[in-house]
Amino acid sequence: MTTLYGIPNCDTVKRARTWLDEHGVAYRFHDFKKDGVPEAELDRWLESPGWEALVNRRGTTWRRLDDATRAAVVDAPSARAVLLANPSLIKRPVVQWNSGRSVTTGFDAAQWKSHVV
Repeated sequence: MTTLYGIPNCDTVKRARTWLDEHGVAYRFHDFKKDGVPEAELDRWLESPGWEALVNRRGTTWRRLDDATRAAVVDAPSARAVLLANPSLIKRPVVQWNSGRSVTTGFDAAQWKSHVV
C-alpha cells in the first residue's frame, strides 16, 4: 500500500490527499506531528530521493532556524539531525509508493501519474 507522510493541515498535503482519492489510490496517512518521523524510513529517504530533496528550504521552519543551524546542514547526517528535531522542515508530502521502492517528495500530479498504473 502507498503511504503518504506529512502534516494534515499542510495545503500541499491536502491537495495530495485529494489527488490520491480522485485517482482511486489506496493509501495510509502517517502524520509527522502525531506519529513522529519514522527514523528507519528517514534513513532510506536520505539515500533516495536524498537529503537535498527532503529539506524544505522555502518554508517558515527553515527561516526560523538560526544561521548556524542552517549553515550546518551540509550532508545526510546533518540533515537527519535537523529533520528529526524539526519534522515540519521535511518537504511534504513524502510518498512511498505501492512498490515500496519509489519515494517522492512534494506534490507533482504529472510525476505521480507514472506511479499510478
